[in-house]
Amino acid sequence: MQAPGTAHRNHCPHCLSSRHVDRVPGDRAAGCGGRMEPISVTVRGGGEWVIIHRCRTCGTLDANRCAGDDNPLALVRIVLRPISASGGLLDG
Repeated sequence: MQAPGTAHRNHCPHCLSSRHVDRVPGDRAAGCGGRMEPISVTVRGGGEWVIIHRCRTCGTLDANRCAGDDNPLALVRIVLRPISASGGLLDG
């Protein structure tokens, strides 16, 4: 049985990292190719969890839906980590 949200996943279900390959979802137009590190999680109005990624190469931020088989421990670790520990998002 396939878990919800896995058909178009763009991140690893274990570590939740991704690659910076898109400008717009699916276009493969970003030339960067850097590692997109999961730095935070937010929740949309309907209760859907979304992973916030930041490119370690160029600093681009992106939001990606969580999938049904994403590592729950990795998600909780991101949720519990202080935002200041995620690489200086607030450090200017």
